[in-house]
Amino acid sequence: MPKDVILTPEGLANLKAELEQLSTTRRREVAARIKEAREFGDISENAEYDDAKNEQAMLEARIAQLEDKLRSATVIDASDLDTDVVRVGSVVSVKDEGGKSTKYTIVGSAEAKPAELKLSNESPVGKALLGRSKGEEVVFSTPKGERRLTITKIEVQ
Repeated sequence: MPKDVILTPEGLANLKAELEQLSTTRRREVAARIKEAREFGDISENAEYDDAKNEQAMLEARIAQLEDKLRSATVIDASDLDTDVVRVGSVVSVKDEGGKSTKYTIVGSAEAKPAELKLSNESPVGKALLGRSKGEEVVFSTPKGERRLTITKIEVQ
């Protein structure tokens, strides 16, 4: 049974755009590669044909994965959120033990991009922040040991 996928409106739009691009443009490109490779003759010993068919299989798997995510998606409406507690869709400003400030956006796992400070609600930091209020200190484990963050501000995207 697929688990629920939590998305922000932006994340939903991104998944739909990727699905559209893969199921139209990319499918046509791969089909053209297969057709071209078939014209090289015997397909039993045709590396180009095998490569194109493998690419087609990976493309179809990704399309199926995206369709599955979209079917089980729950979209978080930012206007329904308040700034009292951290929820999926919240933008959370925190300070670490050294006084360094960071601003994280809490998103569903399908949208997580740690390099862009978009943390999954299932990540150690995301789990620690969920349900907490401004001024609270959260403690979570990392491979380097325990870390502490203090919530300084909660906003809505």
